[in-house]
Amino acid sequence: MKLHELSPVAGSTFVGKRKGRGVGTGNGKTGGRGHKGQHARSGGKTRIGFEGGQMPLVRRVPKRGFNNIFAKPLTAINLTVLNRFEDGAVVDAAALIEAGILDACPYGLKVLANGTLTKKVTVKAAAFSESAKEKIEQAGGKAEVV
Repeated sequence: MKLHELSPVAGSTFVGKRKGRGVGTGNGKTGGRGHKGQHARSGGKTRIGFEGGQMPLVRRVPKRGFNNIFAKPLTAINLTVLNRFEDGAVVDAAALIEAGILDACPYGLKVLANGTLTKKVTVKAAAFSESAKEKIEQAGGKAEVV
């Protein structure tokens, strides 16, 4: 194989349309923009969410309650996940990430009581539901708030 024999894979390259290069190209004269109007002008764009002067959907839909934009949501896991660990293991966010159960845990961990726990494990988390704490202690483990 020589350099002059190389060619890109079929479909991997795309030749852009050359606007305003004559009527024969199909994109001459007005360059595919039509005649007059906002979209024919240079810089004639509308902002995201603009609906032509109609009241935008974002403003039409009612807002309810309080939305804390500074909230740091906890990552929730269920008790059934903890059965993957051996007896006596210490389970925290790092252990869950290492085991491939979580991708990331940016703000902390909360343990919920869905399912049953059969192993005696020490769980370190930012928060526990009351029933989750009870189930962990019934199984012989510990629930430690970090």
